[in-house]
Amino acid sequence: MDALVDGNNTEVTGFILLGLTDDQILRIILFMIILCIYLVTIFGNLSTIILIRLSSQLHYPMYFFLSHLAFTDMGLSSSVTPNMLVNFLVERNTISYLGCAIQLGSVVFFGTMECFLLAAMAYDRFMAICSPLLYSTKMSTQVCVQLLVVAYVGGFVNDFSFTICVYSLVFCGPNRVNHFFCDFAPLVKLSCSDITVSTIVPSFTAGSIIVVTVFVIAVSYICILITILKMRSTEGRHRAFSTCASHLTAVTLYYGTITFIYVMPKSCYTTDQNKVISVFYMVVIPMLNPLIYSLRNNEIKGALKRQLARKMFS
Repeated sequence: MDALVDGNNTEVTGFILLGLTDDQILRIILFMIILCIYLVTIFGNLSTIILIRLSSQLHYPMYFFLSHLAFTDMGLSSSVTPNMLVNFLVERNTISYLGCAIQLGSVVFFGTMECFLLAAMAYDRFMAICSPLLYSTKMSTQVCVQLLVVAYVGGFVNDFSFTICVYSLVFCGPNRVNHFFCDFAPLVKLSCSDITVSTIVPSFTAGSIIVVTVFVIAVSYICILITILKMRSTEGRHRAFSTCASHLTAVTLYYGTITFIYVMPKSCYTTDQNKVISVFYMVVIPMLNPLIYSLRNNEIKGALKRQLARKMFS
């Protein structure tokens, strides 16, 4: 059922996700493409986690955070991709009110986790390049665990604010969500209740997290750049840049897309453009991250070769 009738009021209890397109041929094509992307995402990130766990050469803070980033990417993609694939195959994709809140909560939680982990990885690179003598102390196992706890707590706090605000909304009219998942903005448009508090609280929490994590990343890389420019050795500069290249690429891709979706004025782009960028942010980037880190990281490539050689000769 999509609604419950009570007197003259109709309370919506389910939503219809309109998806990406109504073109049947395009839906089949997109189904095949996104299914392949999702399989590569799961395989790539799961392989990254297993490789880091098995290789003692990768038991360093950067790879500790990278393994959790891989887990986060799998969670973010799995929050929306399976349901999106179903949407391509069925005539009408419905989702319950509870299912919609859970999906939005999962996206917010893993998306927030990614912000904190990218900031923690930037801080790790800052300590490794700017204070190499203090690195083992400043980035001890205890510090890494504390930074990870902060990431999880931040994810839960942001998730809680969004979930509470969604449950405070009343839906008594149209229940067709013009998106491929239960995003917050399309849900707010369908609400027939006062949305003032429901929009201010999530905007404040999400905005604060983005500002704080961007500030940490920006300050870290400014200090890194200053330190690199002071280096006299060309080889030293090249090694320092190469250790940051993968992370900087991941940061640019992730924050570039979320800035386009959540920061830029809505008048700057259409709903269809928002859907395309959301696909890139939630489906494509989780696939690209393991590729970025494996293709540009000699330590990961070396560890992979050693593990493969060990399996072959055993």
